[in-house]
Amino acid sequence: MSELALLAEKADAADELAAIRSRFVLDDQDDVVYLDGNSLGVLPAGVPGRLEDVVRRQWGRLRIRSWEESGWWTAPERIGDRIAPLVGAGPGRIVVGDSTSVNIFKALVAAIRMAGDGRDELLVDASTFPTDGYIAESAARLTGRTLRPVTPAEVPEALGDRTAAVLLNHVDYRTGRLHDLPSLTASIHAHGALAVWDLCHSAGALPVGLDEHGVDLAVGCTYKYLNGGPGSPAFLYVRDALQDRFDSPLPGWNSHADPFGMSPAYAPAAGAPRGRVGTPDILSVLALEAALEAWDGVSITAVRAKSLALTDFFLKCVTAYTEPGRVESVTPEPHEERGSQVALRCADAGEVMKRLIERGVVGDFRRPDILRFGFTPLYVSFTEVERAARVLGEVLA
Repeated sequence: MSELALLAEKADAADELAAIRSRFVLDDQDDVVYLDGNSLGVLPAGVPGRLEDVVRRQWGRLRIRSWEESGWWTAPERIGDRIAPLVGAGPGRIVVGDSTSVNIFKALVAAIRMAGDGRDELLVDASTFPTDGYIAESAARLTGRTLRPVTPAEVPEALGDRTAAVLLNHVDYRTGRLHDLPSLTASIHAHGALAVWDLCHSAGALPVGLDEHGVDLAVGCTYKYLNGGPGSPAFLYVRDALQDRFDSPLPGWNSHADPFGMSPAYAPAAGAPRGRVGTPDILSVLALEAALEAWDGVSITAVRAKSLALTDFFLKCVTAYTEPGRVESVTPEPHEERGSQVALRCADAGEVMKRLIERGVVGDFRRPDILRFGFTPLYVSFTEVERAARVLGEVLA
């Protein structure tokens, strides 16, 4: 056994999160190393049984009664409160429902409306995931604002009296770079603008501190590190002090103060329910609720510590198992600048990833030349990390 393999065994033996692994359905029998949880998290073991109950009993027997008796109606806020501690939010600030894209649209337009007519410029992360850019362009066009793409590093200098809102990614989806949410939010506020953060690659992977750092609005998906399942609903956070001013561009009967009054005039509900629109996707919403039970008793601080240890160890193993210069890490080395993934630049990345998957190491490929590996601390072991790097070295050779 190699020295690195022995180090991996010792790290697994000392891992305080090792027991959490049993809460997930994994490929231990098939010898698969799954490092793509930053695209789609694995299936939590409690989800199938919960969904069977939802389908057979709640829907099959109780039917319409389940909106009240099974808690369907209050699920978006209840599950929002379950996510809240994982992103540093208090109760009543998060609602679950709709897609990430729809929630970004709600957040951006609402932010522009709250900023007022005198601010006619919207800043957006120039390196953002494409959908964020598309939505920002549409929101700017719809509200008569000018859209200005800038890198997160350029934001402090780009801010001014014209800035209405800024949309930023907490973690860059391609490189894994972690941006400085506290200082950027403070800079945005110093210029009287609102901060909107995309947490898709940080929720469930590292501490966020939404309340602590005064973030105005935030959006995140739940199918990555939160393991909610393919297409699971996103979440929307609205800072407590802004909730009575939050003016959604998508008012629906679910966000009405009296939803069953069927009034032709819209009156927004109080608190987080203002972020709702129409009837929630109950099957996906309740699958997410069951998935979040895997977090019971888990500290996000412990998750972050293991995430950094896993990515450090992977980079060490890659250096040991690959020829110098064959791959280059584009993920920042400093911990304060790193999310929970490692991106390696490789000239033939597409073919390399295909061969890795054939060998049982599942990551993903981002054009034109990025091998991307996600590390979900709840179920990824150090032994798996060592094997993934060793197989990568063999494939590259």
